[in-house]
Amino acid sequence: MTTQQPIRVLVVEDDPVAADAHVMYVGRVPGFVAVGKAHTGAEARRLLDRTPVDLLLLDLHLPDVHGLQFARSLRAAGHHADVIAVTSARDLTVVREGVSLGVVQYVLKPFTFATLRDRLVRYAEFHAAVGEASGQDEVDRALASLRAPSPAALPKGLSAPTLERVTVALRDCGEGLTAAGLAEAVGISRITARRYLEHLVDAGRAARNPQYGTVGRPELQYRWVTKQ
Repeated sequence: MTTQQPIRVLVVEDDPVAADAHVMYVGRVPGFVAVGKAHTGAEARRLLDRTPVDLLLLDLHLPDVHGLQFARSLRAAGHHADVIAVTSARDLTVVREGVSLGVVQYVLKPFTFATLRDRLVRYAEFHAAVGEASGQDEVDRALASLRAPSPAALPKGLSAPTLERVTVALRDCGEGLTAAGLAEAVGISRITARRYLEHLVDAGRAARNPQYGTVGRPELQYRWVTKQ
C-alpha cells in the first residue's frame, strides 16, 4: 500500500506577519505541507522553478505584480499548480477572471484558521479525484467538493458585520486602539472588542503591544498590520 504524498503548498504573501501565519495554518492541516514562502512574484517564480508545488496560496496584491497577472504568466511558462487566492478585494470581475487562470478558491482577508482549513480540505477532495468519471454525477461531485455549503463560521459569538466594522475602525486608526477605545468607536462592550481584536491578531491582521501608563497594569494597544 502506497502512502499518499502531501499536497505541497507555496505561500505567496508580501506581508511577513501574514505569510508566517499562513505557513503555520497550512502546517496544521493534515495532508498539506508548506514547501516555502515568497513575498514577491519574482521570488515565487524562482521557488517554483526549483521546487515542486501543487498549490499556491496567492495574495493578489503583490508589490511587483498583480496576482492574476502572475498566475497568467505561470500558465504561459508551463506551471500547472492550482491557486487559492487570498485577498481583501471583493471585485467579482476579478473572481471571474481568476477562474480561467486556475484559481480554484478565494479566501477573503481577514480569515481564521478554520476558514482556510475548510478550503484546503475541500481542495484535497478535489485534488484526489483521479481517473475517468463514470458519469455526470461523478463530475458534479468532484466540482462540488470545492464549494463550501455555507460561509465558514467565525468563532462563537463573533459576527461578520461586526468584524467588518472592527476591521475598518482599526485600519483607519493609524496610532492603534485599545479594547476600550475600539469599544467606544464601534459601540460594543470592551470584552467583546477584545475578542474581535484577538481574532484579528490570530488571523495575522493585527499586532498587540503593551501600553505603559503612569499607574496600574499596562493596557494592550492593537494596531492594524499594514503591508510594507
